[in-house]
Amino acid sequence: MRLVLDTNVVVSALIWGGTPLELIRAATAGEIEIYTSPVLLAELRAVLAREHLSSRLEKQRSSAEQAIALYGELAVSVSPLVTPRVVLADDDHVLAAALLAGADLIVSGDRHFLSLEAHAGIPIIGPAEALRRIGEA
Repeated sequence: MRLVLDTNVVVSALIWGGTPLELIRAATAGEIEIYTSPVLLAELRAVLAREHLSSRLEKQRSSAEQAIALYGELAVSVSPLVTPRVVLADDDHVLAAALLAGADLIVSGDRHFLSLEAHAGIPIIGPAEALRRIGEA
């Protein structure tokens, strides 16, 4: 199963753990494949550089660069040439990566993004629903 994780899900996994971290663990175990793009990795880098998040990583004896490097090794990077204009610019990059990756699911924690429910036949769901579907696969 191929997933594209919205940056908010990746940040939640890296900083707070919980259900989003279970998605990362599923990818590490080879149960799923996670896809990203250079734009999404750059967004992740910018978000993790925020003081309140970088300090949490430091408390975990990590850094933004270490977290990005590990995630970048885990996720398959695709480079969309075209970004659809559907929602907010950040979310459009998630859609572009999902389309190019042939993703089965887009996983997000943003209510406005989740309200789309799907794009080009790819369901947009929350982390808990993604885990449920992975368990059924």
